[in-house]
Amino acid sequence: MRRGWKMALSWGLRCCRRVLSWVPVLVIVLVVLWSYYAYVFELCLVTVLSPAEKVIYLIFYHAIFVFFTWTYWKSIFTLPQQPNQKFHLSYSDKERYENEERPEVQKQMLIDMAKKLPVYTRTGSGAVRFCDRCHLIKPDRCHHCSVCAMCVLKMDHHCPWVNNCIGFSNYKFFLQFLAYSVLYCLYIATTVFNYFIKYWRGELPSVRSKFHVLFLLFVACMFFVSLVILFGYHCWLVSRNKTTLEAFCTPVFTSGPEKNGFNLGFIKNIQQVFGDNKKFWLIPIGSSPGDGHSFPMRSMNESQNPLLANEEPWEENEDENRDYPEVSSSLAVETET
Repeated sequence: MRRGWKMALSWGLRCCRRVLSWVPVLVIVLVVLWSYYAYVFELCLVTVLSPAEKVIYLIFYHAIFVFFTWTYWKSIFTLPQQPNQKFHLSYSDKERYENEERPEVQKQMLIDMAKKLPVYTRTGSGAVRFCDRCHLIKPDRCHHCSVCAMCVLKMDHHCPWVNNCIGFSNYKFFLQFLAYSVLYCLYIATTVFNYFIKYWRGELPSVRSKFHVLFLLFVACMFFVSLVILFGYHCWLVSRNKTTLEAFCTPVFTSGPEKNGFNLGFIKNIQQVFGDNKKFWLIPIGSSPGDGHSFPMRSMNESQNPLLANEEPWEENEDENRDYPEVSSSLAVETET
């Protein structure tokens, strides 16, 4: 009976957490809906008197608004990509691994599996990275998200404002969302500012629209400052081909720690997120190269082009044929979550 109550309580807490996790998204949606009403109706249709100015304001506003909402939608509802089946222990191996009491035998089982996989990053102690929750060998740049309760390919961070884990499948959409958010706030602030001054000087009648216009400028400026800082930080990460997790914790390779292990040069780093076709860079459709399980590494290119040893982005003309290093089977295996 007590066990049943515990299970019911645990289920109820999980449901509450799922519901509460949508609160930040709901806040953003409500702010955006209010900003749409305030800009379109209270500013353009009520405050702005010139018909030509109204049309111009509305056309550019809706163009930005479409991309802003489109990228936000994609950031929220693009599911994080998980490692494919070959990185998981098979059912029989999983059962044998869990029933095995000798740690050295468990380690050997995982070492044998890691030999067949393209994994070149290690734990801080130099061990093969294994997730004991998902029972899989972690691909390079993959991490376990405790909120999503899954391993996520090229995980960057879990973002409460989109209630989703940002990783390989949606990092491009998240960057575009930040860019269009900055543009959205900047456009509102610059077009509203003139009428803010007129209301401040008393050149326009003090009607209901005054509150919306004044508050609209304040909210746009407040969000612009915070968003431009966040967007600038992620632009720096993209230019270095790093994730947020890698910026705080240097990845370890078979040869040791390397903070610029995936840095291929400025242009190639951008292409790792947005793809080779530039016409897709501004559109929220999937164009990131690869499958998220393996990535080109700087160390393999340095042997082909000595310019890569410098921090300057001269790598654009390097040979793109890369060979991956051999996986060392002598490394121990250590579980991590």
